[in-house]
Amino acid sequence: VQLVESGGGLVQPGGSLRLSCAASGFTFSNYYMMWVRQAPGKGLEWVSDITSGGSTTYYADSVKGRFTISRDNAKNTLYLQMNGLKPEDTALYYCARGERPFLRFGVGRISLRGQGTQVTVSS
Repeated sequence: VQLVESGGGLVQPGGSLRLSCAASGFTFSNYYMMWVRQAPGKGLEWVSDITSGGSTTYYADSVKGRFTISRDNAKNTLYLQMNGLKPEDTALYYCARGERPFLRFGVGRISLRGQGTQVTVSS
């Protein structure tokens, strides 16, 4: 059972990145999925989450209108399209899963998390 993130990198302010998260070892399509991030010296911050079928999405105010979460259940993959990146978006980004299928969860109820992918926004 694992999650593997990819797609991070160094980008200039205003630029874009697309993060991916490959899931394996569990029935991906049964779970809400989440993106969280952690900036240096700070705690985990919820960024966005998505229902198991992908029909409903949720965003933190800090990323609303700039980030788009999506999933491809046939490929067991979660995505985060990030546009209009700002220096304050610099962080280690993780995808995460909760404890139970078909149940929305918060940051405090994460049961599985990947190793993260670094996003650095700087000129």
